[in-house]
Amino acid sequence: MLKTDIIHPQLLATLAKAGHKAQILIADANYSFVTNANPSAEIVYLNFAPNMIPSTTVLSGVAKMISVEQATMMAWPDDFDNTIHQSYVDILPEETPMSFVQRADFYAAVKSPDTLLVIATGETRRFANLLLTVGPVIV
Repeated sequence: MLKTDIIHPQLLATLAKAGHKAQILIADANYSFVTNANPSAEIVYLNFAPNMIPSTTVLSGVAKMISVEQATMMAWPDDFDNTIHQSYVDILPEETPMSFVQRADFYAAVKSPDTLLVIATGETRRFANLLLTVGPVIV
């Protein structure tokens, strides 16, 4: 029996395949997991019900399993109060750079062959999609 924060077999197996520069999308409940992702990406469905297994819980577990080189979020309108952004900043290692890209560029990045894994969450907050780039193992 594994003694880790993540015990989901499919998720563990796919994370183990993620090398340096691989991308992992933690997707909110509104994201089109199939049509706006690399067709070869593994999709892990954790979206059982709205707000069940939120993206912050997934990020907390994943960030303990991999080195995060950078994070990318879809830019949101100026008049939108994106409360999840600060939650992500609080979870990620302090030195993790975060960039913000327009919707079309975000979708293009997720459709890239570098996207190995899409994790579908029950997160219902808007603009909560987070694209992680896997960093090298730091020893």
